[in-house]
Amino acid sequence: MSRDKRVSMFFSFIIILSLVSTSTYAFEPEFGSTRVVFQTNYGDIEFGFYPSVAPKTVDHIFKLVRLGGYNTNHFFRVDKGFVAQVADVAGGRSAPMNEEQKAEAGKTVVGEFSEVKHVRGILSMGRYDDPDSGGSSFSMLLGDAPHLDGKYAIFGKVTKGDETLRKLEQLPTRREGIFVMPTERITIHSTYYYDTNMETCEKERSLLKRRLSAAAVEIERQRMKCFP
Repeated sequence: MSRDKRVSMFFSFIIILSLVSTSTYAFEPEFGSTRVVFQTNYGDIEFGFYPSVAPKTVDHIFKLVRLGGYNTNHFFRVDKGFVAQVADVAGGRSAPMNEEQKAEAGKTVVGEFSEVKHVRGILSMGRYDDPDSGGSSFSMLLGDAPHLDGKYAIFGKVTKGDETLRKLEQLPTRREGIFVMPTERITIHSTYYYDTNMETCEKERSLLKRRLSAAAVEIERQRMKCFP
């Protein structure tokens, strides 16, 4: 075999190995159909969940959203190029919690670590040293953070609102220990959720209703014309 052929085969092998590695370790999980929207004083942020990657975490966070647990909460940390972190519900809200909210906020979830990578937009569960201590605080990644891979549970990703995250990155901050914190409160005024499958159905229903309405008008017009 000639030297040129050996060199060509070597580089082909490197390219194939690179593609296999990328597809194995940097895959993009499928979203569930649910979307959650946080309405902040700097704009909306929408995100979806990865139920196949972190089902227990998704169930817990979504239940807190359904209960209104994140309403009046805030982002206590904004570290440009790293993370924007939502405060723990129990201590971060400005409004008191009811008993059902307290019960869910007091729960912890097991560390559902995966091979999904920490890149911009990813939702990553906060925790203490105990890997199974995730509660209600989580981060929205503002950049790639490979040192977090496999150590923090990824459970979703921002689907809309990157412009809002960029606004947050421009705010003045102060440092307290390891945390970079905004000097003003970034409030999550309210939250809501919807199902993308149902949204599609609603559009179809709306179109069908308009067509039926138009047909009814035409039938009535013909009736009046032919049967006065």
